[in-house]
Amino acid sequence: MELSLNEVLEATAGKVIVEGKKDFNKICIDTRKIEANNIYLAINGERFNGNKFVMDAFRKGASIAIVDEVLFDIEELKGSETVIKVENSEKALLDLASFYRKKLGLKVVGVTGSCGKTSTKDLIAAFLSHKYKVFKTKGNFNNQIGLPLMILELDSSYDVAVLEMGMSNLGEIDVLANCARPDIAVITNIGLSHIENLKTQDNILKAKSEIFNYFDESNTLIINGEDNYLLKIKNKCFEILRIGYNHEYDVYAFNIILKEDKTSFTVKVKEEKFNFEIPMAGKHNVLNSMLAIAVAMKLNVSFSEMEKGIKNLEATSMRLQVIKKENFTIINDCYNASPDSMKSSIDVLNSYKDGRKIAILGTMNELGDESINAHTDVGYYAKEKVDLLIAIGEYKDCYKKGYTLDNIITFENKEDFISNLNKIIEKNDVILVKASRGMKFEEIVSSLEEVQI
Repeated sequence: MELSLNEVLEATAGKVIVEGKKDFNKICIDTRKIEANNIYLAINGERFNGNKFVMDAFRKGASIAIVDEVLFDIEELKGSETVIKVENSEKALLDLASFYRKKLGLKVVGVTGSCGKTSTKDLIAAFLSHKYKVFKTKGNFNNQIGLPLMILELDSSYDVAVLEMGMSNLGEIDVLANCARPDIAVITNIGLSHIENLKTQDNILKAKSEIFNYFDESNTLIINGEDNYLLKIKNKCFEILRIGYNHEYDVYAFNIILKEDKTSFTVKVKEEKFNFEIPMAGKHNVLNSMLAIAVAMKLNVSFSEMEKGIKNLEATSMRLQVIKKENFTIINDCYNASPDSMKSSIDVLNSYKDGRKIAILGTMNELGDESINAHTDVGYYAKEKVDLLIAIGEYKDCYKKGYTLDNIITFENKEDFISNLNKIIEKNDVILVKASRGMKFEEIVSSLEEVQI
């Protein structure tokens, strides 16, 4: 982190209440991960108060602590530590990241949407990677704590930062956009995720649209033109590029060939065409690739440079991750789930030609009043596309109602399924495992990996 102590004080409006060391290397908010010369920033959150752990942070090697409450005895300090007091530690984190983003002056790409954010982020980073040094959000660090921490991991060696922006309610993307100030914003789609809080898809569109709240004529918004809600966004003071499957869009794909573990397509922009092959399954990843290609074009990356860059693709784990065992195949898609992503993953499973196709599906969270209909609809969508549906959890009967066929097994919880999986799995099966993150279906994947047939 390329900041001085004076810049930290300026950015956070902090005051030194204990003066000691001035040297530091990076920010850390978790005392379990503290390293020598870290700044420990004590987040005062709903579930825990980091101000209680300041002494622990110093014992583990932190040189500086930023607090918004003093819950320790200053007399216990050794005299070499520095303590900075701020009004609100969470706001201080955002302010520090905002200050740092402006200081670095690199290009920032912001990515949001109901689903597909992570895959699109990964694809953007890959398409840019041959020409630029690219930083991308790690894991799910996409909220008001995670995003500023990602910005503070940057340094001047990076050319572009691709930052994922998540939300669960109105106003949250606005905070992230104000902090990151993206030069280019991408919205993947408007689905049902978070409809429990936001009530309507129009409100979800409004929340996602906060990503361009700070745009002017120098900025570009890139949207999925195949999404009817996103087409409601009209030209404002900034450029809007639309991607899709036909010539009415600025960037579009055709000649699409879907295979079990890869996808090929032709992209056309004005009169220029190019053939791509990406090591990701599913038609939805064609749209995600179009979004990424549009970003790369705006950053002056040629098609041939994009083709070289895609070889550097590092997909986030548990996103349609194919695990080939000796006698069967697992498709690990446990990272998260929404109605749209469930259907896309079922399509990927359906593309397998050999073996029995099994879908192990769990709860999709944060759907509110739409939960029953959404789970029933996914069950109906799986009909004729899978050979066996295994439904687990609260909405297992909704899956069953939509599916209607006899080849379905339901379980109250994943533990019940795991205790029975040896009776279910057969040689040559292809098994999709998918649910919302809170279900922790990676435990099912781990159990499947141990199955001997």
